[in-house]
Amino acid sequence: MRSGRTTKKIQWMLPVLVFMLGCFVLSVILYSTGKANQKQLQTVTELNAMTYAERISSDLNNGIAITDALQEILISENGELDNFPLIAEDMMTSAIQSIQLAPDGVVTEIYPEAGNEAGKIDLLHDETRGGICRYGKEHDLTTMQGPFQLKQGGSGIAIRNPVYLQNEAGESVFWGFTIAIIRVPDIFANSAQALTDFGYAYRLSKTLSPLDTEYEEVASSGTELDDPVSYEFELGGCSFIIEVMPDAGWNKGSHSSIILFSGLMIILLLTGLTTAILILEKRRKTLKILSTTDPLTGLLNRKGFGEQIRKCMKDPAQPYVVLQLDIDDFKFINDIYGHAAGDMALQELAESMRDAFPGDAVLCRSGGDEFTIVLPGMTCEKAREQIETFTAMPRYFQHGDTMQPFYISLGYAQYPADADNAEALIQNADRALYEVKMRGKHECLPYQKDLKTRKRSRLGFALRDISRHLPGAFLIYRADPEDDQILFANQELISFAGCKDLDEFLSYCGHRFRNLIHPEEQDAVEASIWRQIHAKAADTNDYVQFRFAKKDGTYHPVLDHGRIVENTYYGNVFYVLIMDCDLLEAHYQR
Repeated sequence: MRSGRTTKKIQWMLPVLVFMLGCFVLSVILYSTGKANQKQLQTVTELNAMTYAERISSDLNNGIAITDALQEILISENGELDNFPLIAEDMMTSAIQSIQLAPDGVVTEIYPEAGNEAGKIDLLHDETRGGICRYGKEHDLTTMQGPFQLKQGGSGIAIRNPVYLQNEAGESVFWGFTIAIIRVPDIFANSAQALTDFGYAYRLSKTLSPLDTEYEEVASSGTELDDPVSYEFELGGCSFIIEVMPDAGWNKGSHSSIILFSGLMIILLLTGLTTAILILEKRRKTLKILSTTDPLTGLLNRKGFGEQIRKCMKDPAQPYVVLQLDIDDFKFINDIYGHAAGDMALQELAESMRDAFPGDAVLCRSGGDEFTIVLPGMTCEKAREQIETFTAMPRYFQHGDTMQPFYISLGYAQYPADADNAEALIQNADRALYEVKMRGKHECLPYQKDLKTRKRSRLGFALRDISRHLPGAFLIYRADPEDDQILFANQELISFAGCKDLDEFLSYCGHRFRNLIHPEEQDAVEASIWRQIHAKAADTNDYVQFRFAKKDGTYHPVLDHGRIVENTYYGNVFYVLIMDCDLLEAHYQR
């Protein structure tokens, strides 16, 4: 009797024990799943923090770009700027409080001046601004200061860019500062709003100036942050920290409702939860790959590259070579052929990197058209032939029905012969790359200690800007009677033809220069051009008059002022200025 009771008790207790064990196992798994979810959420949040930090940095760089542009204008005009209000007005955006010039460190020009008159001060000797301004002047460094309260309301950050000119002796002489006062958080309002829209709480802080270590809040969502992820970046000599966390917190929901269903079959629960864990782990690995990989080329991004180069440095006795390379005239490719063509060029270069270098090579797209390669266990001498072959190999991207060539420039340096740390090694490889650019591009060059350190010029005009503002109708086409393909036309020529944009213009004329000439004059015009070319020496001009065919079916008399030039990419091409004969006659008859 007692034995039977004991057996029944054991039988009763066994399912209870199984149930309790099942509940325990389930609780443990649920807890682990919650942690995995939190880890995944943290990984995604870290990726977003990095992404939006880059966006905010780009927003702030728009303010820096204003001071850079003014600096280049001052350099090109030898310190003279007669039309400052007009230039400043064109540069103004909704996030800019004012644009200023401070020759010799004294603010004399402010746009707009109304409401900003108090800004006309001696910066170098000002109590609150003097120290950072002298620091920027002495180190030739663009600096940021702030945030500070604006008299017009809100907060602002001052961006000051020192300008140096060369005197007759070739010496750099301090001219003064170009300054932009930006409103925060207005400057990155879109980036901040995007973070909020994606369900994140955030806080952005920065050091007050390059001379300060204390951080001050620049902007936030107004929500208290609990154990946020953070991402740091440097800009204008200041350190920035963006802190991000999900609005709903790290632990979304409760496990209690799941635990209520713990009476389900333990095996099925374990099977299902194990599957869920495997899926979560796979997603975590996928996110890890996404966070370290460039989506366009499939190469490592900067984060992934940083992790890999640290592995290369674990054995200090092992040499390795760092290569810095970029696509020659990449901006030209994007502006002429479009960003889709530029993307194809980037992908083609990435594929050639995979084919050219061994499996242990670290391949990285460091940004834009810039790439970095690390060759472990190699020296410059051993890698020289391989690098030269890689640099010289032909590369193409497709545009329409044709394959267009493009080229690269490359510089490289060796550890530890050229530098004892990764940062310095990359800088030396970049110096070698820049030397290649100075020598004419499409070459490779190892770093040499006697290379002159040159500061990259910031002076340059985007092809799009030149196209828009060149005072005259201008085009470039192939110097081939059988294939006179138009390669470029500026905005004035496009408008003269009665078209809205380059695509409409090329479609109208069938990509051919011949189709811009009155049909009755085509053969005579082409014959005249080539007769003049054959009769003259190189680099001389030809002149021909014809009726220009517009899109609306009308014809207009023009003077064609052209020159044949040999081009690296296209062979012989014509550079042509189209002048309106009616306008010329009207001008010279005044």
